[in-house]
Amino acid sequence: MDNSFNTNAAFEDESNVDLKQEIRKYLRFWPWFVLTLGIALFGAYFYLRYAPRIYQTSATMKILDKSDGLELPTQGFVFKRSNINLENEIQILTSYRILEKVARDLMLNTRFFEEGTIQTTEMAELPFVYEQVIHTDSIKNGMSYVIEVKNAGFEILESRTDQKSIIPNHNTFRVNNTFPFQLKIEDKESLKKLVGKKYIISYGPLRNAALSLKSKIAVEPIGQQSDLLELTVKGQSKEISEKILNGLMGVFNQDGIRDRQSVSKRTLDFIDERFVFLAQELDSIEVSYRDFKQENNVIDIKTDAELGLQLRSASDEEVFRVENQLALEGLLKEALTGTSSNELLPNNIGLESGNINGLINEYNSAIQERDKLVSSGGKNNPTVQLIQSQIDDLKANISRSLNSYHEQLIMSQRQLRARKSKFVGQVAQIPQKEKLLKSIERQQQIKQSLYLLLLTKREEAAINLAITEPSIKVVDYALTSSGPISPKSNIIYAGAVLGGLLVPFGILYLIFMLNTKVQNKEDIIKVNNKVPVIGEIPDMKKNSEIVFEDPNASTVLAESFRILSSNVEYILPVKNDNKGKVIYCTSTIKGEGKTYVSINLSLALSSINRRVLLIGADLRNPQIHTHIKEGKDNAGLSNYLHDPDFDWKSSLVNGFEKHPNHHILLSGDIPPNPAHLLTNGRFTKLIEEAKEEYDYIIVDTAPTILVTDTMLISQLADATVYLARANFTDKNLLKFSKELAETGKLKNMAYVINGVGASKSYGYSYNYGYGYGYGNEGEN
Repeated sequence: MDNSFNTNAAFEDESNVDLKQEIRKYLRFWPWFVLTLGIALFGAYFYLRYAPRIYQTSATMKILDKSDGLELPTQGFVFKRSNINLENEIQILTSYRILEKVARDLMLNTRFFEEGTIQTTEMAELPFVYEQVIHTDSIKNGMSYVIEVKNAGFEILESRTDQKSIIPNHNTFRVNNTFPFQLKIEDKESLKKLVGKKYIISYGPLRNAALSLKSKIAVEPIGQQSDLLELTVKGQSKEISEKILNGLMGVFNQDGIRDRQSVSKRTLDFIDERFVFLAQELDSIEVSYRDFKQENNVIDIKTDAELGLQLRSASDEEVFRVENQLALEGLLKEALTGTSSNELLPNNIGLESGNINGLINEYNSAIQERDKLVSSGGKNNPTVQLIQSQIDDLKANISRSLNSYHEQLIMSQRQLRARKSKFVGQVAQIPQKEKLLKSIERQQQIKQSLYLLLLTKREEAAINLAITEPSIKVVDYALTSSGPISPKSNIIYAGAVLGGLLVPFGILYLIFMLNTKVQNKEDIIKVNNKVPVIGEIPDMKKNSEIVFEDPNASTVLAESFRILSSNVEYILPVKNDNKGKVIYCTSTIKGEGKTYVSINLSLALSSINRRVLLIGADLRNPQIHTHIKEGKDNAGLSNYLHDPDFDWKSSLVNGFEKHPNHHILLSGDIPPNPAHLLTNGRFTKLIEEAKEEYDYIIVDTAPTILVTDTMLISQLADATVYLARANFTDKNLLKFSKELAETGKLKNMAYVINGVGASKSYGYSYNYGYGYGYGNEGEN
């Protein structure tokens, strides 16, 4: 056997993908691609024609530092930096509270639409006078009204109740009605353009409008270190989108201003409240200060301290003076009592008593006069006696005066000492009084400083309230793109083209993926690449000739089987005994076309002037007779196997007139025990005899997976043609044939694929120089 055929044709790496064949498999269904592509493009055009145009509106603003204001310079004023948190500002900007205020101000829960034949478009406002009567906050449930402008007036339909109202002269102001609005058309020229048009007024809860606005508005910072925010919103109406963004920036700005004004107002209120308490506290402290001074007889601590020290020093001097007088008085008293009556007393020794000093002077004068009289008249001189008597009296007076003066000095000393103690106590209390007074003064200074500080802050708050700066700076007011962002025609058409191609591709891919049937030789090679595929028989069109009757025919059928007969030669072993070669045709299950291939293969070999014998060895379900219009009960193989005297040559049939070298041995009667007949030795004898008479013996055998008949006689074959039918044979069944080949149960096996092209989903086109058509193939 020539192995070059196996190497070049049969053995292919299952990992290789034939891209051309894969593409051809899909291109076979190009009408479906064209159809879906056309439908997709038409759908894209229809969508672009009537889809609502969505525009994007953008605005840019800068967040101003809310801590800025009229403040007195502080230590960190020069190094102050922005403390803006953009994330917080974005959350506030998109908060429900802010958006509800925008929706209320712009009455976004009232919407206007113009109703067209196919498309209904939202409008910013109606093209005639509209005045809303119902308050925005009072709308709790959804309701809508359809306004049709007619020549005679308005026709208003309430959608909820389907109640129609006719308003003459296009003026609801002159008609009693319960509508939540008033309408009027004044311009006759405008009326001509509006006649026949329909408009829808839709009302909804304010909450829904605010939530819808929250879902549509996007706010993002511009850059990493920037204080700028970009606001975007998408909608059908440019005017509405621009009003929304401008209104949002205005509400946010006013909200920030109110926040800062509320802080200033609260500051003023707080300071005013504190002023009342501070005034009371200051008054209380001042009264306490006054009372403390009055109670403690304090004018000035420093002055009082100096005066106290002076008084204390003066008191000490007085005490010293009195004590000195007491000492002098004692000395004088000692001199008075210790001297005789004839001695003089010391005079002017420092006593401050003028009476005593006068008495001493008189006493001393009397002594002196006595002494003079004694020296002249003697002691007993009456004058001397008289003077002596005066001296004694003066001495007694002096003694009494000294005693009185002593008592006076003692009393003065006591008083002065008491006064001194008082002054000493007053001076000692001065530090405590100073401490208490400074504590009161300190409280007074604190309250005064706090009062002055609050007064300064009050002025700052009042000025900030009067000149409150805006919260934002509008960099760009709302601007809308000139062209819609949706739908994008190029994207829609590209998507339509892609979808139009992918949908049929996906369906076909799914069909191919879920199809477990054999389609071509690649499917067989993936399962068993050690057994060659020697032929692919195309599926024939309906009503076509499926039997190779004319040996000179050049049809697709004839060429395909000529190629098969040629390929069979490559797998047959080389023999030099000039005996015929035995070729088995079998399959896994019924219906794969083994009889069809057996007949046409035998005819193809006969067409090249070879003697060919076709044996119907499928004793259980014979089918050859159906192609040659012979009866099923004609004698044949079963009769020969059963009857030793039966001559098989006598039952040969020449079923094709144009093939004189072609003979057929039909199966004969269906026996009850085919396996027993095939193994009784007569079939071997038949093959040996036929080899002597014919060049080729083609044996149509039974399916291998159903019965064991074929395996019982497989050793007699020179080659086994194993049939698989495209779009019929399951891929899992190939494993059975692979096992037969690997275990040697079938000799020299080769695959033939029948009905290639039966499934148009795979789109195979094998051109043997003629171009194959597609249709039904043989049933067996």
